[in-house]
Amino acid sequence: MLTTFKNAWKLPEIRRKMLFTLFMLLIYRLGSHIAVPFMNKEAISQLFSGQNAGVLTFLDLMAGGNFSNYTIFAANITPYITASIVLQLLTIAIPSLEQLAKEGDTGRKAIAKYTRYLAIAIAFVQAIGFTFGIFRKAVEAHTFLQKSVVIMSIVAGTAFLIWIGEQITEKGIGNGISIIIFAGIIVRMPRDLYQSFLLVRAGQAHWAFLILYIVLAIAIVFFVVTLNEGERRIPVQYAKRVVGRKMYGGQSTHIPIKVLMTGVMPIIFANSILAIPSTIIMFTGEGKFKDFVIKWLTPQGGPGLVIYVLLSILMIIFFTFFYTQIQFNTVEYSKSLQQNGGFIPGIRPGKPTSDYLGRVVNRLVLPGAIALAILTVLPTILTRVAKLRFNYGGTSIIIVVGVILETARVLEQQLLMRHYKGFLK
Repeated sequence: MLTTFKNAWKLPEIRRKMLFTLFMLLIYRLGSHIAVPFMNKEAISQLFSGQNAGVLTFLDLMAGGNFSNYTIFAANITPYITASIVLQLLTIAIPSLEQLAKEGDTGRKAIAKYTRYLAIAIAFVQAIGFTFGIFRKAVEAHTFLQKSVVIMSIVAGTAFLIWIGEQITEKGIGNGISIIIFAGIIVRMPRDLYQSFLLVRAGQAHWAFLILYIVLAIAIVFFVVTLNEGERRIPVQYAKRVVGRKMYGGQSTHIPIKVLMTGVMPIIFANSILAIPSTIIMFTGEGKFKDFVIKWLTPQGGPGLVIYVLLSILMIIFFTFFYTQIQFNTVEYSKSLQQNGGFIPGIRPGKPTSDYLGRVVNRLVLPGAIALAILTVLPTILTRVAKLRFNYGGTSIIIVVGVILETARVLEQQLLMRHYKGFLK
């Protein structure tokens, strides 16, 4: 992997993309220090040190510290992720959207536009809820104009983050949304590690738990790399055909099917949905409903930890299957093979090929999804039992490793394309 980054840096074209990605991340981190106006910082700090600190820390997970500091990126990229989930589900339910998704680049651009509009609407609702729900005691805005400035600052911050993410995807290296989340997690890691060390030193946590967590984190990195690199190759044979005086086809190749072709997206989707109960209760005042949600639907409660872990496992498995079906459509793949004269040895073209590919994909995805889900929740359980200050569990570790592997894979593909171009010259 390090060799890939080193070789990519030597090429001026790819180096520009890498520098552009780093520049966008620098802008993101600079924006993370711009506080929302008319908000009392001391009151916000008191909220994070009070009885609701656990829930607020949970909401601050993917925000890279922007939520606890209530900067213009407080809503982070979460509205865009939620909008993407909604649009992808609607694409299956609404025939017109499904047809639009099949229209190539034009359809994808239209769906991307709808996703942006929906994300802005969700960001607007979240900004109102956060400001006048969770942080209502910290608001120092009195006039309508001042309150509008507070709301629009957060909405504009989310819109700017969406733009940064799309710019990284288009002109930089890797998936922009994943890289933004990756940057937010990386920034928090040294601080949380240091706080955990202080807890151990003060005798509030045991050394064995910290060492066990580090060992578990290394094991997760190893298994995630193994899952990402694992694949099954299905042999494909192309029939010979004569066109004029030339003969085409006859080649043997294969279809590489990854164990985890979805990357980290199922984890990001699952965490976005699991954060909804925690978000809702912060809009309400003290009461039985809030106590019920904290106890039963968040990791801060005893029964809630068990329910949260089970829901995490189920949702990660569901979104792994769901995202795999979107990325690898067996029916379309089968049609493409048949149109190009390709076939899988021993399998009839058409529906039998589609059914065979579906069975192979499901057999690969199921164990991969279960392993991914278990690796995600294990550090969460350990952190809760050991009372360490790691505010994230396996989710963050897997996202970090997954984004690095995905970025390295994109660089390898671009290096390979560059190699072919040079060969053709």
